[in-house]
Amino acid sequence: MAMKFRRLLPALGLLPALLAGGAHAATAPAAIKIGTLYASSGAFAAISMPVFDSLKLWVDQTNADGGVFVKAFNKKIPVKLIAYDDQSNTATAATLYNQLITQDHVNLLVADSGSVLTSVAVPIAKEHKMFLFDVSGTGGTFFTKDNPYIALMADPVSTIWPKYIADYLNDVAAKEGVHKLAILYSTNDFTGTQAKALRGFIEKAGKLKIVYDQGVPTSTSNYTVLINNIAAHHPDAVAELGYPGNDIAFLRNLQDSGEKFRFLFSIYAGEEFDLMLKNVGPDAMKWAFTYVPPSNYSYKVNYGMDLAQYKAAWDKKYPKGSGVDFGANAIYGYQTGLVIQRALATATSLDQMAIHTAVFGLSGKLKTLDGPFELDAEGAQIGAITPLGQVQPDGKTVTLKSVYPAAFANGKAVLGK
Repeated sequence: MAMKFRRLLPALGLLPALLAGGAHAATAPAAIKIGTLYASSGAFAAISMPVFDSLKLWVDQTNADGGVFVKAFNKKIPVKLIAYDDQSNTATAATLYNQLITQDHVNLLVADSGSVLTSVAVPIAKEHKMFLFDVSGTGGTFFTKDNPYIALMADPVSTIWPKYIADYLNDVAAKEGVHKLAILYSTNDFTGTQAKALRGFIEKAGKLKIVYDQGVPTSTSNYTVLINNIAAHHPDAVAELGYPGNDIAFLRNLQDSGEKFRFLFSIYAGEEFDLMLKNVGPDAMKWAFTYVPPSNYSYKVNYGMDLAQYKAAWDKKYPKGSGVDFGANAIYGYQTGLVIQRALATATSLDQMAIHTAVFGLSGKLKTLDGPFELDAEGAQIGAITPLGQVQPDGKTVTLKSVYPAAFANGKAVLGK
């Protein structure tokens, strides 16, 4: 009897492993639930809906291929997107972020577009120890040493966005007689941080004098008086930093005023080129300096579609006339999907810190149509690039050229007289 018992011991020793294997297989979810918000109306709809549409494009492509490969279960699992409309309202967004975590029990949490709607997600995700895939909330205050539950996906942190604006003004424009700068910005995490960074770059170099520096509410829709106030200070260069609604109103009012500046910068003249062209027309955009987004610059990729392939897929899913504008935000949701896809393929489990480790493990290795993906220790994106571009005449319309720095230039900058 003792001999039989001893023979049973090795077999009994295998039971925990067998049971564990069975439990592991049983815990594989029927779907990977990704929770996100979008704004179908309100001040941020213009940047939110393209992000949401591009995320849906990634979900549809992924599911058509059998789902996303999840290393923790060694199999492909379908993706289920759970999304709610926050209508550009931060209070509504806060409620819905909580709902996604506590009621829907999503596996992964994706923020709505932009810093304002992301700002309420950051503390909620941290409180619930839920890793936040921050699509394009670039506010510098979001990334802190005590919060491992966030990483920025598609945009560089706002503190480095204006670097090439300042470098161009200091290195090139100053030599051509541009010496006085006016800064007008919307007071939110996105553009407020950019204004602070631009101010710092300019003051450190000491080549230009800031003669006007004014923050206004993000809800500002008429800039006529502000433009008159700026003109009274006779700046050579003007940097207007706002969201699409701000830029549309500013460029319209500037055209009506007849005021001209040697250098004029607008964020969304490039970031959402099609949207701006439709709303303000080529004459109001002509010669404006702006950022060159990944929707207008083809980066070499080692994962996912390149720009030409993605544009073809976008046009097939959202044909012209569907009301969906193609611009930077039409790439950011897809980019977020690619990061999620690679992270799940390497994460050891769906534990949120395992997701953190997998996402940070992609830093410096992943190159997509959005450019190089690189994170600092706090999760801020420092790899994505924002070259300086200029909207230039192209027959009866205008086109966006990358003009600075030289390594990214496909055109030559033109300063006003």
